[in-house]
Amino acid sequence: MQDTEKPAEHEAVQDTQAQTQEQAPEAVEPGLEEQLIAAEAKIAEMQDAFLRAKAEAENIRRRAQDDISRAHKFAIEGFAESLLSVKDSLEMALKIETPSVESLKEGVDMTLKQLAAAFEKGKLLEISPQAGEKLDPMKHQAISAVPAEQEANTVVTVLQKGYTISERLLRPALVTVAQGK
Repeated sequence: MQDTEKPAEHEAVQDTQAQTQEQAPEAVEPGLEEQLIAAEAKIAEMQDAFLRAKAEAENIRRRAQDDISRAHKFAIEGFAESLLSVKDSLEMALKIETPSVESLKEGVDMTLKQLAAAFEKGKLLEISPQAGEKLDPMKHQAISAVPAEQEANTVVTVLQKGYTISERLLRPALVTVAQGK
């Protein structure tokens, strides 16, 4: 008899558990379901915001690349424009059939002033050290050392001027320096 009672007892316990499980979700379900719906809505909203932010970042990156590309392409435009007047002056000088030495000198002087103005506008500055100035390896390149009546490693002569562009060395000044005694 005990064998038949156990299955009946067992079935009664299972029925009670099943009823409790069925009742429990129904009692708690509306609150959890609302929380789940709210969480899913928040996730969808955050996913949408993320995708929009990602797309905006990509657009900004693409625009920045386009701006950089245009800047590289047209960076020299202003400088080139200021050199056009120099070219025009040189062409006009060559058109003169019987130029005098004085008119050629005057034309070259005016053309040099135009070129200097173009250099200044383009922030292209001259490096022309004076005799006796200390050698600066960041701006000068010593071609040779010569005996001189001045301190060692100072500029004796400038063979070729140097240039900087926007404070960056474009070409060092070529100089001879005094030898050490």
